[in-house]
Amino acid sequence: MERLDRAIVELLPRLRRLARALARDVADADDLVQQTVERALLHRGQWRPGTRLDSWMFRIMKNAWIDEARARSRRAQVFSAEEAGENAGADGAAAMETRLAARSVAEAMARLPDDQRLAVALVLVEGLSYKEAAEVMEVPQGTLTSRLGRGRAALLSSFGEAAP
Repeated sequence: MERLDRAIVELLPRLRRLARALARDVADADDLVQQTVERALLHRGQWRPGTRLDSWMFRIMKNAWIDEARARSRRAQVFSAEEAGENAGADGAAAMETRLAARSVAEAMARLPDDQRLAVALVLVEGLSYKEAAEVMEVPQGTLTSRLGRGRAALLSSFGEAAP
């Protein structure tokens, strides 16, 4: 089980990246990663050696996010926006351009419907195969392909580019 623990730790950057795509908020994303890791450790006996740990963890995260979204809608709770001073102290034109470009992409991703955003994050950001991403999302591969295509087209149109 120590190998599993190390493998989970190695997945943390990817988990955080997917959580940011889902949650659209840094603090909420960190909470989602923590919740995912807690669930994985609690249910570690359900993971089967020889299967992809990342897909298993991504599925746990997706389900945790669905649970959180349902809880939020029940509470009708509104989360405050990210603190404006998060990047204070960073300087330089290149750094600013990079942050602005990243923010533009994040905003475009945030405008996607949840199913398209998850498909784009799993395939284009995390590099999962269509089959693996479909398994994480628990949908047929054709459904994933459709969601991914619509998500790509919406992102391209956000940046004034025509979809191929």
